[in-house]
Amino acid sequence: MPTAVANALNARETARPASVTDIQKVAQHMMRLNVAGLPRNYELFYEALIGLNAGLAQDIAALGPHPQQEALDELGLRYRLVGHYGLAGDRSRNEASRTLKETAERLAEGRLHHRAFTRACETVLRSVSGQQDHQSLADFMAEVEYLASSLSAVLTAEQTIGTRLEEDIERLTTLERGISAVQAAAVTDKITGLPNRIGLNRALDNLYSQEEGAAGSALVMIDIDDFKGLNARYGTQTGNKLLKKLASLFRKTVKKNDFIARTEADEFACLFSNVGMQDALAIAERLRSSVEDNLIFAASDTSEAGGLTISVGVALSGDAATSGQLQANARVALLAARTNPRQPVQAFGR
Repeated sequence: MPTAVANALNARETARPASVTDIQKVAQHMMRLNVAGLPRNYELFYEALIGLNAGLAQDIAALGPHPQQEALDELGLRYRLVGHYGLAGDRSRNEASRTLKETAERLAEGRLHHRAFTRACETVLRSVSGQQDHQSLADFMAEVEYLASSLSAVLTAEQTIGTRLEEDIERLTTLERGISAVQAAAVTDKITGLPNRIGLNRALDNLYSQEEGAAGSALVMIDIDDFKGLNARYGTQTGNKLLKKLASLFRKTVKKNDFIARTEADEFACLFSNVGMQDALAIAERLRSSVEDNLIFAASDTSEAGGLTISVGVALSGDAATSGQLQANARVALLAARTNPRQPVQAFGR
């Protein structure tokens, strides 16, 4: 095993206790508040406590010592957390089902009015055609009045149903747009507008589902060096601005059809097609130099400007049988780059 890769694996083992500590911190805080151990609740509290989302933390605190699940879900939807998109989709689908049920009931009501009017017409026609015994003029006029009343009821019902159907169609259209927006948001990073990890997984799954195979592509994983420390020094607002600038820089650096995602708080990933290792390493080096040469930031007008450095790991799809293995290979290369600042671009197996 190459030394860089071995060092990376050792570094990953060393870093595990910090991750466990973060999880324990979240779990303990949830237990104190008597919050159910649902995956979406873990995501909510992780974002507030570990993700340093001060606004979300304040909103959770405002719910009191025993927050209700409905209130927590509302916060998750407001802050567009991925784990809550399914909840939003379920709500939209339930609303659509209720709307369709109401529409069906209105149509059934309309059919009843039509049947009543049809029976009235048949009665009058039999009377006029002489199929019944001779009736007086008063009886005939009564039947005509009944027919007119039935017709009026049908017209009124149709007008009401028509208006309500238009409203239902508008509601369903709005719900459809909402569901589409939820589906799009579920695969989109809310800060940078790039695809998120779910989006990356879908892109990789599509790559490995191709009949011709997945060979010929490269996955490049990028880590912002000491991003957690940067957030601690300058604040999350400055960190978010840097993420947006970084995303914009990546878009300008790579080709239009190349895939870019933000997969973690401090990680990005790029998927390139029709490249070998030499080309992939050249692209990775270009990304690194673009960031270090161009991304200058300052926390305020008076603070000293600083630069940003990144670590980059490269892996080829031809070296992995599955999308999960490709991501694991790229992550091993990334860990090797993290542990060797003098060589911030590393390739798996090289």
